[in-house]
Amino acid sequence: MKLIQTRIPEAEYDLLRRKARAEGKTMQEWIRTAIRNRLLPDEVDPADPIFGAFPLVPGKGPKVDVAERHDELLYGPLR
Repeated sequence: MKLIQTRIPEAEYDLLRRKARAEGKTMQEWIRTAIRNRLLPDEVDPADPIFGAFPLVPGKGPKVDVAERHDELLYGPLR
């Protein structure tokens, strides 16, 4: 892990300290989370082909409750 240092105005420091305390985090945790959220935003691109790839033919095929039968669907019938 690398150590970085920066200077911020007193008002920003107070805001950061209050925000971190309100969320039950240390200032380091809050800053690391803020940096991660800024650099790696958790956004979905609706144009991503994965969202249009399946089903290839809408409305066709068996209706399968994947949530209940995922082991069977992945590994085959139980023996």
